[in-house]
Amino acid sequence: MNENNETLRILIIQPGYHRTDARGGNFTTALRWKRMLKAQGHRVRIDGAYTGQKIDVLIALHAQKSARWISQCAKHSPQVAIVVALTGTDIYGDLRGCAVGQHSLDLATAVVVLQGLAEKELAARYKNKTHVIHQSCEPPLKAKRASGVFEVCVCGHMRDVKDPMRTAMAIRRLPKASRIRVKHIGGIIESKYRERVEREQKRNSLYEWLGELSPKMTHREIAKSHLLVVSSRSEGGANVVSEAIVAGTPVVSTRIPGSIGLLGEKYQGYFSTANTKELRELLLRIEGDDGFYRNLQDACEAQSPLFAPERERAALKELIQSLVA
Repeated sequence: MNENNETLRILIIQPGYHRTDARGGNFTTALRWKRMLKAQGHRVRIDGAYTGQKIDVLIALHAQKSARWISQCAKHSPQVAIVVALTGTDIYGDLRGCAVGQHSLDLATAVVVLQGLAEKELAARYKNKTHVIHQSCEPPLKAKRASGVFEVCVCGHMRDVKDPMRTAMAIRRLPKASRIRVKHIGGIIESKYRERVEREQKRNSLYEWLGELSPKMTHREIAKSHLLVVSSRSEGGANVVSEAIVAGTPVVSTRIPGSIGLLGEKYQGYFSTANTKELRELLLRIEGDDGFYRNLQDACEAQSPLFAPERERAALKELIQSLVA
C-alpha cells in the first residue's frame, strides 16, 4: 500500500513484450519496475499493448513504438495517468522531428528519462513534467576473475545501433603478449549478424559469442570480467552500465550522451563511435597500465550511488505520488 493508502492498477507497455527477440534493456526495465511497484502495494502487469484494460496508470516504454497505445488510452480513458519513458532511440533518434513521438509526449502526464543529460534533448514545454530515474541493479554475488587473461565483456543484442562487432574488430591483431579475451552476450536481432558472428569466431580466437543469457548469468559474466565495452551508436542510458558499475567492473564506452550522462563528462574511458583503432589503443592501455585501470575503477565506484535500488524505488514512488496528488 502506498502512502496515500491507495492501490493503483498499473499497466507497463513494453513493445514486443511477448516476442523473445524484444527481451533487451527495455524488457529488463519493465520487469524491474513491475517488481518495485508491486512491492509498493500496486497491482502491476506488463503487456505489449493497451486494449482497454481498467487501469489507473499507463507506463509506456518508448514514445514512438508505444504511440498507438498512448493515443488510444488518452482517447478512451482520459482519467488514466500516462507516463512515457524515453529510450535511446527516442531521445537520440529522430524524436524532435517525429510528429508521432511528439504527440506521445504531449499526451503524457509525466515523462521519464534514464540519465540527466537526456533532459537537455527535450523541448522546453516538457521540462516541468520530466523525471530522471537512473536504472539500478542489485549487487551480484562475488565472482572470481580469471588469472592469466584480461577478460572483456560486450553485452548487447546484434543490431546496428549497438555496433556489435566493433570490439571483435579491435582485437583482431593484438600483440602476442596481450592477454585480452572478449566474450559477447546478446541475441541476434538483425539476421545479417549471424553469419558475421560465425565468421568472426572462426578467424578470431580471442572472440567468443555466448548468445543470449539469462539476466542472472549475464550479471555473473559482467562481474567476472575485468572490463565492459559499450560500443553503441546511441543509448538512452544503458542498464548494462549500471550493472557493471555495481559489480565493480569498469566501463569503456563510445562518447555518446547516454553514457556520458551515467559516467560523467570527465570519465577517461571513452572512444569515438565506430573508431576501431581508438578502441584497440584504449583496450591495450587499460590492460597494460594498472594505474589507469584503477582510475577507471575509482571513477565508476564514485558513480555507484546513482544506481542503488533504494534510489530507484524512491524515484518511482515519487513519480507515482505525483500522478495521484
